[in-house]
Amino acid sequence: MTQQGSSKKNGLMPVLFVGHGSPMNALEDNAFTKSLQKLAAQLPRPKAILSVSAHWETNGTKVVVHSQPKTIHDFFGFPQELNTFSYPAPGAPDIARRAVKLLSKLKAIDTEDWGLDHGTWSVLCHIYPKADVPVFQVSLDRELTLAEHFVVGKMLSILREEGVMILGSGNIVHNLDLYVQRANAKPYEWAEDFDLKIKGLLVTKNSAGLIGIDKLAPDLVSYAVPTREHYLPLLYVVGASRETDVVSFPFEGIQNSSISMRTVLYS
Repeated sequence: MTQQGSSKKNGLMPVLFVGHGSPMNALEDNAFTKSLQKLAAQLPRPKAILSVSAHWETNGTKVVVHSQPKTIHDFFGFPQELNTFSYPAPGAPDIARRAVKLLSKLKAIDTEDWGLDHGTWSVLCHIYPKADVPVFQVSLDRELTLAEHFVVGKMLSILREEGVMILGSGNIVHNLDLYVQRANAKPYEWAEDFDLKIKGLLVTKNSAGLIGIDKLAPDLVSYAVPTREHYLPLLYVVGASRETDVVSFPFEGIQNSSISMRTVLYS
C-alpha cells in the first residue's frame, strides 16, 4: 500500500468502510482510534472524500454541495466537549455536483441543508485530524432496496478514478436495544457470529450474499441488523469496489457487546 500523499499504481483511490460506533470515539484513545491513525499513514491522499453515513437518511437521494459544510451534532446526552467538537473540513462543491450527475437516474438533488454528521467526522478526525481534505456527503434514500443501495455504490465508483475516496460509515452489527455501557463488555455470541459471516462474504466478494442478508442469516439478522441504516453504507462500499481490489480489515472487534467496529478496506 502506498504512503499518504502518493497515488495508487492503478490510479484508483481506495474504498473504506468504518464501523464508527459511539460518537465518543471522536475523543477516545483506544485500539479502534489507534487503528484509524495507523491507517492514515497508509492511505494515499485523496482529492476529496465522498462519505455515506448511517446518520443521514432522506426521501430521495441528496448530495451536499456546501463549500464549508457545518459540523452536525446529531446526538444528545454526551459531554460538552463532544457537543462543541468542530471538524471544519472544506466541502467539494464541484465534485459533489459531478456525483449528482452520476446519480441522475435516481433524480438526485444537491443541497446545502446538511453538513458532516458524526458518522463522518468522528472517523475522519482520526484519519485526517487537520481537516484539510475536502469532504461531502451523499444521503441514504429510504425508498431504495438493499440491492438498489449497492447499485448506487457502483454508479459512484468512477469517482475513484478521479481522486475521490469513497467512505462508508456505519456498523455491520448495530443493536442499541442490547447495548452495554462498557465498551469492552463481552460480545454477544450472535453479534460475533453475524460479524464473522459478513467477513466471510467480504473475503469471497459475495455481493449477492451481502445484499440478501435476510435469506442468508434469518436467525441472526433480526438481532444484528434490527434497522438497516447502519448496514447500508457497507453496500455502497462493496458496490464501489472492483474485482481487482484487495480486501483487508484494518480493525476487527465488537464494542459494547452489540456494535461491530469492523473496518473494511478495498485497495
